[in-house]
Amino acid sequence: MSSPVSMPPKRHAAAAGAPVAAPALPDADDRTRDRVLSAVLEVGPVSAAELGDLLGFTPAAVRRHLDHLERTGVIEVKRVAKAGSGAGRPARRYVLSSRGQSKLGDDYLNIASSALRRLQELAGEDAVREYAEERFSDMERRYAPEVEAAGDDITARAAALSRALSRDGFVASAHSIEAKAPLPAALSSVQLCQGHCPIQRLAAEFPVFCDTETKVFSRLVGVDVRRLSTLAQGGHVCTTHIPTGRLAATVPTGAEEQSVSPYQESNNQQERP
Repeated sequence: MSSPVSMPPKRHAAAAGAPVAAPALPDADDRTRDRVLSAVLEVGPVSAAELGDLLGFTPAAVRRHLDHLERTGVIEVKRVAKAGSGAGRPARRYVLSSRGQSKLGDDYLNIASSALRRLQELAGEDAVREYAEERFSDMERRYAPEVEAAGDDITARAAALSRALSRDGFVASAHSIEAKAPLPAALSSVQLCQGHCPIQRLAAEFPVFCDTETKVFSRLVGVDVRRLSTLAQGGHVCTTHIPTGRLAATVPTGAEEQSVSPYQESNNQQERP
């Protein structure tokens, strides 16, 4: 008689009444990356070291997650010049990309856009402009003491404005451009750049937000400034030209404002460093 065949362990069927295994929990790495992504949204632009301190991660761990999020396109690196560091290497700061904003959801922008369209329909463009002015009045009120503390030097005031913008997540920097002979010194300037805009989509539909911000910059630094490019209009950065080699000009307001839009600039001025 042949030997009985050995049966494999009963793994092919669960016994009647046996508890069903619980679904697998999300991978720990995924949960950690979500925390990193949320932190970048809340406090960006932020460095890897700052994120590590905030979340309690080792430098190696936080950089691993940042590298993954950067590869998938939900965050991006902005290089920001360190204040007072001279010509040193710009610091790496992480911000949410457009794709990252979509991943986390931007329903609030859709709601805001819909509300502004309705406001424009019911009350006209002036009502939208008044709303934009009210929104940016808070920025002007908060920034004014810091910019005033920089004194009368336009370059110093522009640098103070850049620092204030960076704290609010605009990834700003201010680059001095000295006029070289035979050009007159009066052509010297600062170019204020903003690498991130939290209302980029909204400003693309309603350019009055960019117009109003530009006027606020003029009043803060004390000279008439000119917008060369904006993220909302397809630029790589928002760039504002601030002249530093001439006397401060009176910034027009109300009925005295020029009707020419700051976007009516020559294409060859876009993306200047």
